[in-house]
Amino acid sequence: MSSNGARQNPVMADVARVAGVSHQTVSRVLNDHPNVRPATRERVLAAIEQLGYRRNSSARALVTRRTQTLGVVAFDTRQYGPASTLLGIEQAAREAGYFVSIVSLKAVSPQAVREALDYLTEQSVDGFIVIAPQRSAAEALAYIPTSLPAVAVEGGQADDMPVVCVDQHGGTTAAVRHLLGLGHRTVWHVAGPSEWLEAEARLEGWRAALRAAGAAAPEPLYGDWSPRSGYAAGRRLAERVGGSDGPTAVFVANDQMALGLLRAFGERGIRVPEQISVVGFDDIPEAEFFSPPLTTVYQDFAAVGRRGMRLLLDQIDGGAGRATGLPRVVVPARLVVRSSTAPAAGTG
Repeated sequence: MSSNGARQNPVMADVARVAGVSHQTVSRVLNDHPNVRPATRERVLAAIEQLGYRRNSSARALVTRRTQTLGVVAFDTRQYGPASTLLGIEQAAREAGYFVSIVSLKAVSPQAVREALDYLTEQSVDGFIVIAPQRSAAEALAYIPTSLPAVAVEGGQADDMPVVCVDQHGGTTAAVRHLLGLGHRTVWHVAGPSEWLEAEARLEGWRAALRAAGAAAPEPLYGDWSPRSGYAAGRRLAERVGGSDGPTAVFVANDQMALGLLRAFGERGIRVPEQISVVGFDDIPEAEFFSPPLTTVYQDFAAVGRRGMRLLLDQIDGGAGRATGLPRVVVPARLVVRSSTAPAAGTG
């Protein structure tokens, strides 16, 4: 008890007294040191539970020079991909015993990135993860000092920090090959906004897959990731369905635009997949409940989070900042076949 009768929070010395061990032994248990006998560890943990002891994170940071907090800079988390990536990072951080401090930026600029980094640095974070799906965000990575542990997620070809990304090219190739394998002469494409690296990678993958198959590449249509823009693209494509050179298969750069596309086709009486096959990208939770259920490409955002955390913790544990030529980890994408694709008319 204190002099005013209030109960004080237990400290490490109280744990040592109840467990019958030294202060140093309690510290070793708290830091998961291997040189502690199991029976001693159990006594210390029992004393911690009995007293309700909680570690003083500020004091621990003074000793270890770590806050167990990671800074995350994210851009446009309104979109499914960045939001899911952020969730995967948060889950991986918790599993590794870290807290996450997040700065979400609406506008991407060198000044905004510097301000975000300054804010997180003031919180003494142990390292940074930057979710950089847009070209301007990827370019802003150059403003992160090489002395700071950092990882870019979907950061393009960053040379000065490790990168973790989904295999956009491989996922797109699987989607296009699936449609060509069903007998479609070519595959049309509704692309995402050109500022986004993922949209660019899917566009390039679509062209490369058609080129490898000797198929002509129609002029792509463009959207902004929204169902509304997919609906607009669908209305334009619907005008050509049934013509001599009209589309019989379309690869859409994300599932939200594919949803709008399906709505436009339905309004025009165009049957999917009987008249035209549709493939999306992302495998959002609602994709299997579209009408018809959507064939799409699955991205493993939990794996992205885990791999990004591993690369960051390797830097933190190494304590030497970053060097050039650091790893680029590519997480596989997987085609999920549902009912929105079928053999081209006359080939089934």
